[in-house]
Amino acid sequence: MHIGLIGGIGPAATLSYYSKLTTRARQGGAALDLTIVHAEIATLVANLRADRRDAQARVYAPLIQRLAAAGADAIAITSIGGSFCEEETRAISPLPLISAPGAVDSYAAAEGLGTIGLLGTVSAMQSRLFGHLKQTAALVPEDDFDAVGQAYLETAMTGDCPAGRREFFFQAGRAMIARGAEAIVLAGTDLGVAFEGHDPGYRVIDAVDAHVDMLYRLATGASELDTDAI
Repeated sequence: MHIGLIGGIGPAATLSYYSKLTTRARQGGAALDLTIVHAEIATLVANLRADRRDAQARVYAPLIQRLAAAGADAIAITSIGGSFCEEETRAISPLPLISAPGAVDSYAAAEGLGTIGLLGTVSAMQSRLFGHLKQTAALVPEDDFDAVGQAYLETAMTGDCPAGRREFFFQAGRAMIARGAEAIVLAGTDLGVAFEGHDPGYRVIDAVDAHVDMLYRLATGASELDTDAI
């Protein structure tokens, strides 16, 4: 299956998707048919903050048309925050959309996790991944809720995470673990720059990994596309 990625939102997440997908393909000896188009993160952030779902879906529309013209069989948005308008995007997309939040829900359920903690944008945390968590309960930061969301946006827009901000994320995760979360989900696809190569002292699940695993299995034919489940 030819996978089309809507990237750029943000750049660090796009690089992570590409690196992890190509690494999996190389290790598995599989051919990978992949096309990436670029969306502007500043436009996404403005629409996300204002909850302009139809407007962002219209931003995606010509990009999806380019992916379809390139031969893509299905598409994916390389951003949890950028998935806030999935339903609106599906309504105008000629191609199936493979959901990142949906992949997280499936992964958490398969791992037998009853409760997870979420770190990401305010909207992603507040909505419990835009309503896609149907098999797992979710906690979000309490006292630092808005500050976590702002810190995430700064990380996504710069593709960088200074040490002080990294420790802030780690502490927000620890607080949710203390409240009963069994693992912390990086529900912002740019949070890998904060957590990769570091041990915060608790289990971390990167949403990118869950999504990449689903995309890789579809790309290589290990799984079939179930349009009723995406």
